[in-house]
Amino acid sequence: MKRGGVEPAGGIDSDVLIDWYEHSARDLPWRRPGVTAWHILMSEIMLQQTPVVRVEPIWREWVARWPVPSAMAAAAPGEVLRAWGKLGYPRRALRLHECAGVLATDHDDVVPADVDVLLGLPGIGAYTARAVACFAYGQRVPVVDTNVRRVVARAVHGRAEAGNPRARDLADTEELLPVRVDRAAVFSAALMELGATVCTARTPDCDLCPLPRCGWIEAGRPASDVVRRTQKYDGTDRQARGRLLDVLRGASGPVERVALDLAWTRDPGQRDRALDSLLVDGLIEQTRDGLFALAGEG
Repeated sequence: MKRGGVEPAGGIDSDVLIDWYEHSARDLPWRRPGVTAWHILMSEIMLQQTPVVRVEPIWREWVARWPVPSAMAAAAPGEVLRAWGKLGYPRRALRLHECAGVLATDHDDVVPADVDVLLGLPGIGAYTARAVACFAYGQRVPVVDTNVRRVVARAVHGRAEAGNPRARDLADTEELLPVRVDRAAVFSAALMELGATVCTARTPDCDLCPLPRCGWIEAGRPASDVVRRTQKYDGTDRQARGRLLDVLRGASGPVERVALDLAWTRDPGQRDRALDSLLVDGLIEQTRDGLFALAGEG
């Protein structure tokens, strides 16, 4: 079909999707006017593998506390780790602190708009670089996350699941972008929103989908051939690391080893591995007198 003189690419009508987004998108604070590229960068780092409902209150606190990169750079790494709270994968916080330092010293406290320059910053990968260029600066670049890959797999290719990431994913998404730069940026946000709220992994609500065509529906909704593996958390090294970090986040200063030992008594060997990995990752440090503290607080 055609709408507004635009031929939909690959079964995704950009006009329809953008119109749906403008009326149905969630009111997320990092999408509002006046939000800076630094604020958007913080949100993108926090949202990696973490639900919006957990990110939003922490993000608001960080924007108020560290409104510009130099403000965060002036804080101790441990202070940033403590403020990270329960968002998980705390190395993200440490890398963001490093990134803030580079932005403050080398970029006049401004997040760059160029994807290649962004890729040179600590902790910034391909997805985050393109997301900042698109959502903060309105550039016409493909932004591909799990949600986008799933929508493209279903609507364009007729598959239930996207499967493992492929080199072709970026090109597939770029082919869908409207030619007009301003429309392309909104389309990217809309594509991601559709995957996050309607075309979800386990229970897609096809009745609410605004797309006039979907390859997966037209193919009879073929079943997924992807084998799902449930990732347990209880009893993992990741949980053990979290318990040790909880002790240090809640302490006013360095603690003795016994405090960490008591935090994880299930498996002493696992606890030792967790402690060693936290030291190697630079999340914690050991003082000269053998105490343990968050990074920069020893």
